[in-house]
Amino acid sequence: MHQAMVDIIVDAVIEQYQSEVIFCEDFLGISLEEWQDWKTGTAPFSAENMQKVKSLFSDYEWMLLQKMLRQTILFPEKRNYVVSEYKGMKTMIAKQWIQAGGVVELITQKDSHKKNITYNNKAYIDLKVSLHYGEWGYDDILV
Repeated sequence: MHQAMVDIIVDAVIEQYQSEVIFCEDFLGISLEEWQDWKTGTAPFSAENMQKVKSLFSDYEWMLLQKMLRQTILFPEKRNYVVSEYKGMKTMIAKQWIQAGGVVELITQKDSHKKNITYNNKAYIDLKVSLHYGEWGYDDILV
C-alpha cells in the first residue's frame, strides 16, 4: 500500500465520518486494529471492504487519486503534501468544470454517519460539481 494513497483515504474518512473509529465500526464493520493493519500494508482487505473504501470517492476522484499517486512516484517530495495537493486539484478542476457549464448542487442532506463539518471553527458547505455528457453512467462528479 502506497502511503500517499493511505493519507488521501484517511483524509476522506475524517472528512466524511469524523473519525477512523466511526468509519471502521459503523461502515466497514471491522476493528481499528484491522484498519491499522491495512494502513500499514500488513493485512489486505476483502474485495468488499476495498470496494467500500473506494466508495468514499466518486469515479473521477478515484482517478484523480491514482494520478496523485503517480505524481508522488515521479516526484517523491510531493509525498509530504499529497493531501493538500489532492484537495487543491479537486478545487481547480471544479472551478474549470463550473466555467465549462458544469452543474453545481448543494448537498443538504448527509447520511446519518456523516455530520456537518467544521475546520478551524469555520463551517463548510458541501457541493457536488458534475459534468454531464448525455450518456448514462459517464458523468464526471466531484464532491
